Amino acid sequence: MVVRSLASLFVLCALAAAPLAGCSRGDSAPPVATVSFSTSKDKVPLGSPVELTYRFDVAQNATIADNYRVFVHVLDDRGTEMWNDDHDPPIPTSQWRPGQLVQYTHMRFVPVFPYVGEAVVEVGLHRGDERLPLQGPNPEDRDSATRQYRVGTLTILPSSENIPFYFKSGWHPEEFAADNPTIGWQWTQKIATLMLTRNPRKDLTFYLSYSGRPDLFPENPQQVTVYVGDQVVDTFRVTDNKQALRTIPIGAAQLGPADSVEVRIEVDKTFVPAKLPNAAGDTRELGIQVYHQFFEAR
Repeated sequence: MVVRSLASLFVLCALAAAPLAGCSRGDSAPPVATVSFSTSKDKVPLGSPVELTYRFDVAQNATIADNYRVFVHVLDDRGTEMWNDDHDPPIPTSQWRPGQLVQYTHMRFVPVFPYVGEAVVEVGLHRGDERLPLQGPNPEDRDSATRQYRVGTLTILPSSENIPFYFKSGWHPEEFAADNPTIGWQWTQKIATLMLTRNPRKDLTFYLSYSGRPDLFPENPQQVTVYVGDQVVDTFRVTDNKQALRTIPIGAAQLGPADSVEVRIEVDKTFVPAKLPNAAGDTRELGIQVYHQFFEAR
């Protein structure tokens, strides 16, 4: 059902200054799937986690020969892309079968971006410059040659809606990915402390998105212990260098009676990059790499 020449024609139509033969405003190619999207929350403060669910109902007569990535653009009220959730689907598109339902959910932290208000979510399938035709919830999308489909909206709230905390000690300065400034992280030292400035006095979930260097400790991986005050609320080992997410329940009683609450992350083994083979002169003591930390009332 998907023919490479259709995608090539789309690219030529999009780039041509004058209409080419066979190009029209509408997309006459039959959709390979119907796409829909839902979220665990309609309103999400900046920096907070949200579960994103993607659903592709594959057309009865569709055949997709290659593997395509899912692109997800989150746009402000002017149509400017603020951030994306581009990813490979858990089942490669070349393995999608006619009539199959492909549905999956993953969690995303909303980047801290200078925008609040309604955001539009657009989804599509691409491979390089090729985009596949889909059927989205908005019928007007079939009248566009861009093959990006509006699937829903999110209301972005200010970060002041979140439970406030600050980095008390044991954190190195924030760093950002060279190719995507919305991806940032901070390395901990052996002990890194967060301070909740106002005790919420209710059950919480502590989200900790992290990675490490298990290759440096193959025989005995790093062990991380999370404390609230003097109480251990979680212990885990770092076994992968990819981002992982811990969701750590904290009971209201564990927060104690004080107005502020200290949360401590302790790593039993650290490393200094400058002491590794073929390393540069980074003399910092590093524990784990933390991408997100967030407290949410339950």
